[in-house]
Amino acid sequence: MTPSTASPATGIAPKTETLRAPRQSSARGQADATGLLGALHGADEDGWLECAQALVLRGDHEMALLVLDHAMAAHPRSARIRLALGGSLLHHGNEPAAETVLRALLCDVPEHAACSLLLAGMLKEQGRMKAAATTVVDTFARKRQDVESLLLAIELLDDAGHQQEAATLCEAEIAAGSGDARLFAHAGMLLSQLGKFEQARVYQESALAMTAQALDWHVPLGMAGLQRYRQPDHPDLSLFAGYLQQSGLGSWARAGLLFALGKARDDLGDYAQAAALLREANALVNAMTRWPRKQWRRSIEARLKRKPPAGRLVSPMDWIPVFIVGLPRAGTTLLAELLGRHPAVRHRGELPWMPTLADQLATAGDRDDGALERAAGAYAAQLRQDDGGAGWLIDKQPHNFMHVDLILAMFPNARIIHCQRNARDNALSLWMQSFQAGKQGFAYDFTDIAAVIHGSRRLMQHWRLRYPDSIRAVRYEALIADPASVLDALCTWLTLPFHNLVDAHPEDGAISTASLWQARQPIHSGSIQRWKHYAVLLPELLSLPDI
Repeated sequence: MTPSTASPATGIAPKTETLRAPRQSSARGQADATGLLGALHGADEDGWLECAQALVLRGDHEMALLVLDHAMAAHPRSARIRLALGGSLLHHGNEPAAETVLRALLCDVPEHAACSLLLAGMLKEQGRMKAAATTVVDTFARKRQDVESLLLAIELLDDAGHQQEAATLCEAEIAAGSGDARLFAHAGMLLSQLGKFEQARVYQESALAMTAQALDWHVPLGMAGLQRYRQPDHPDLSLFAGYLQQSGLGSWARAGLLFALGKARDDLGDYAQAAALLREANALVNAMTRWPRKQWRRSIEARLKRKPPAGRLVSPMDWIPVFIVGLPRAGTTLLAELLGRHPAVRHRGELPWMPTLADQLATAGDRDDGALERAAGAYAAQLRQDDGGAGWLIDKQPHNFMHVDLILAMFPNARIIHCQRNARDNALSLWMQSFQAGKQGFAYDFTDIAAVIHGSRRLMQHWRLRYPDSIRAVRYEALIADPASVLDALCTWLTLPFHNLVDAHPEDGAISTASLWQARQPIHSGSIQRWKHYAVLLPELLSLPDI
């Protein structure tokens, strides 16, 4: 969608009859609108904006839009009114008109950070990631902005999959003299995702030296994740242990340090110390999160009893959605990275959209005949994006196994790859990993992990029986033992042309999951049967099947 209705001379979007028409249908409403607009005649910018804001607070968004439309006629050069009008149009779902207004404002005031962020956010929601990134970079490269706006821009670029551009903004601001520790922490995180581990560490060390808040941001854990420790006298171990001795250390910061030290001790083969550190770390996080195990079990039972969707849409003709599902730490990131090396494949990472769409469709029920088609369109926009016509597109959100019926209703040609791993190895790997706050809340307690493993296996067996032609299982152990054979067979099933994926150069994209370091290392078998190192130390593992 490219706006073409702005005046080339002024950059101001012309009025439209749709915007100018009073929104109230009743005679009373029209009279109220006429009276209000009459009272505002001759008002300054502040008067119009204050009225519109009061209407919004009152919940009268229709009248607020009408007021802002007339405000722009009264003050066509006002950046504040144009920004407010763009936001109001966006609130009403009139995205083309909002884009026209916001682009016109940026044409006149190209360094307008708030306008750039509002427009870029809309473009990102539409799946126009390149357009969103271009909008942000064009604005923020022009001049230094306030740090809060800059951080919003960095986070937006990160969410849009443009980590390199986000890192460049961080580094440019740091080079310009900024001493905000958040920028250093963001730079470390972004460069880690991009595989630039040495540069990332420099920024992480700086963030730690600048503020104690870096402990709450789990910067030490990020540092520990960028390497495999080989020497017991590595300075990180004493550094992290020293932080643990600090008074007033919060539970979240303490847990991060314990996970970091536990990871280091595991690397060194000191399994007893690793188990002790990780047990304390998991207990701390579990006490803060309290994952709802009963709710999980009810959700599995509900899906097992649910009838198949009543209808299916027509399959896309020129592309195939590929969903890599399974528990986290079961090889989903490795498999997605390997398949993403194929020139006909685009790997989109872990898209968060399917649960949201499922909730919206459940709310709509049978009352909205077009809901499924709109949901498919919204998801397709996020998957396809605006970077060319790839034929195979990967979403490796592991928990999409909860929505297989919805996926195949929207995209009957979808291919679902189920990553499986030995339950004990999978459970141990989950338990040893600190996830982003609010994610994988079950991973801090072995009873919860066992419930998720059991429920996910039941549900995937159910889906395989219902949709046998659409689902293929891939064992982590088989992928590690003979990646070429597994990948060749998988490509044949996906109807992908042959390509040597094992020896192909990895894609340059970012990896945003907990496996960002491991997925870039040569394939090795060191994680297979790893649970045996901990069998005596963590007897809970023995309650899980050795398959």
